[in-house]
Amino acid sequence: MNHKQKLLEIYKCSFSVDDIRNIPQKYLDFIDIIGINITKQKGVFTVLVTLITHKLIDAKQDIRNHQVEIKNGFSGRSIDTKYITPTLKELGLPSMAESGWLTRSLEQPYPYTLEYQGKISDKNVKEAFLNTIDFVQHHPEVSENVLRLILNYAIQTAKANTVAINPLKNPEKITISKIIEILSQHFDFYYRIHGGSKLPVLAFYAVYEVLINEIKRYENCKLDRLGSNTASDRSSKTAGDIQILKNNTVFEAIEIKLDKEIDITIVRVAIEKVMRFNPNRYYILSHKGIKREDSDTIAELIENIKITHGCQIIINGIIPTLKYYLRLITNLTDFVSNYSKLIEIDKELKIIHKEKWNELLGNL
Repeated sequence: MNHKQKLLEIYKCSFSVDDIRNIPQKYLDFIDIIGINITKQKGVFTVLVTLITHKLIDAKQDIRNHQVEIKNGFSGRSIDTKYITPTLKELGLPSMAESGWLTRSLEQPYPYTLEYQGKISDKNVKEAFLNTIDFVQHHPEVSENVLRLILNYAIQTAKANTVAINPLKNPEKITISKIIEILSQHFDFYYRIHGGSKLPVLAFYAVYEVLINEIKRYENCKLDRLGSNTASDRSSKTAGDIQILKNNTVFEAIEIKLDKEIDITIVRVAIEKVMRFNPNRYYILSHKGIKREDSDTIAELIENIKITHGCQIIINGIIPTLKYYLRLITNLTDFVSNYSKLIEIDKELKIIHKEKWNELLGNL
């Protein structure tokens, strides 16, 4: 049995944990701290799930030695990247972009003993994390129940983040100007919490779901699945936030920067991706426009890549581009339905992002 199969086995038993009696209150309190902070400390959650799952598969392994460089160690990150994080994503549970070990405070090459010096930002979470690992290491017989308790918190967190998006009441009255108005309000609202930068990504994905079936340019093309919005540009394994594929290669890529000016660095990263993925067009879209002092250099870079590679890099505003694309769509309600569905099922958005869209739809 591999780590994915073991995790799925424990997950199926984690919807109810009323039968668990063998965890001392001290460690129940630590697990509560982990559970309450899952969305803020997804790296800690992911690493714990990985280590405890591995303990269930290899009871003799000291799971505190989470790197091969550590004496008698193993590669927790490899197990996480291959099995744990992809499975958490499939289950719709909180997860990192690629691995919990990409968090600097967790990737230090020292065992996760009670004296571990990694600077986990929340001291209470750090104490709970290290004590839970210590407890499982010294009492492997509790491993399954500890993992069930942690997964139960993740299941409850995922349920709490589910908001049903209401359908349009009067779809026949919808116009491009009204859609643009509520999209602008949805993007620009001050949420006081991270996650809002994904909203325009979902909006463009919803547009392309329609365009790809209606516009001749996209004949025989398909949309690649949406990835995480938390991966850095340079570490991402995709050409952009959205990829349109043709013959299984990148035909067009769209990178969206909600609140960032387009500067030389962003364009150079885009050029690196153009050289790597060879798209026909590469869009960089932002609310903020091009950084004034970089505009001449950016123009030179774009012209040079067009001549040397053939790819056309297009920089434009988010709202003007959406407005143009909506003019090409036959049925505007298709876009609204697509966007609403994407918002409803997205696991990185918070409840406030979803409730705000319901509110705006109601105002229509």
